[in-house]
Amino acid sequence: MCLGAGCAFAMNAELRNASAISTNAVEPAGSATAIPAEHGPSQKAVEIARPFGFPVTNSMVATWIVALGLIVFAQVATRRMKPVPEGAQNFWEWLVEGLYTFLEGIIGSHLVGRTFWFFASIFIFILFANWVSLIPGVGTIGWGHHTAHGLEIDQPLFRGANADVNLTLAMALVFFACWIIWALQEDGLVGFLKELFGPKGDTAGLLGVIMVIVFFASGCLEIISILFRPVSLSFRLYGNVFAGENMLETMSTLVPHLGWLLPIPFYFLELLVGLVQALVFMLLTAVFTLLICQHEEEEPATSRS
Repeated sequence: MCLGAGCAFAMNAELRNASAISTNAVEPAGSATAIPAEHGPSQKAVEIARPFGFPVTNSMVATWIVALGLIVFAQVATRRMKPVPEGAQNFWEWLVEGLYTFLEGIIGSHLVGRTFWFFASIFIFILFANWVSLIPGVGTIGWGHHTAHGLEIDQPLFRGANADVNLTLAMALVFFACWIIWALQEDGLVGFLKELFGPKGDTAGLLGVIMVIVFFASGCLEIISILFRPVSLSFRLYGNVFAGENMLETMSTLVPHLGWLLPIPFYFLELLVGLVQALVFMLLTAVFTLLICQHEEEEPATSRS
């Protein structure tokens, strides 16, 4: 037993030395696990070239391939139109006519004549971009390094076009610009503001004043909702496509020696998801356009007694 300040000082010094040793022993392990290694597809597109200082990513390459393929196919299908379509012309006419009839039943013949070029183009592009990303080689051909489990691809040459949030956000912003133009063409500036902030229905007196305040506040909330539409549209499409890529990657590495078999059922699921996501993007943009461009039908005076 020791008493006095000298003994207390010695005990404190020993405790400090022990804590310093334990801290030095823990820090390397903590620093090694602070930044976990990323597995699966990268969350962002990988730059694979920079010609003339312009960065080119693997998702841009896939986008250009899909766009060029659709342009060439459309040109071939419509180069020599026949009264009785066959082959590529038959498929292209079936696709375009089916989309036109489908959209006409949703937004009406007037709006579909003005906006069909955008909705059809966005649906066809998203659909085939989603399906092309399922072709074997997309995400698995590129540059990498050897590991204990084989070759690991660090820089894939191709990446699903819609698995890049830059593309989905660009499509959503293009729609937002078109939406404003169509709304101004249909309603005019005054009608556009009235559609957002104007009171609906026939009200008078104190109730009319209250309704003006309510609908003005509702219009302010609608403005916030409109500004967030490009974000929700882009991240909905990107999230579903990127999640599908991660699922296929997980299935291919889940069980050794069965990586070629397990993803096959999920490929069929992703074919359906690609169709659904293209349809959802087109329908949401069409409905947003309908909501701002539709007009309330005035009740005929003769129907009132």
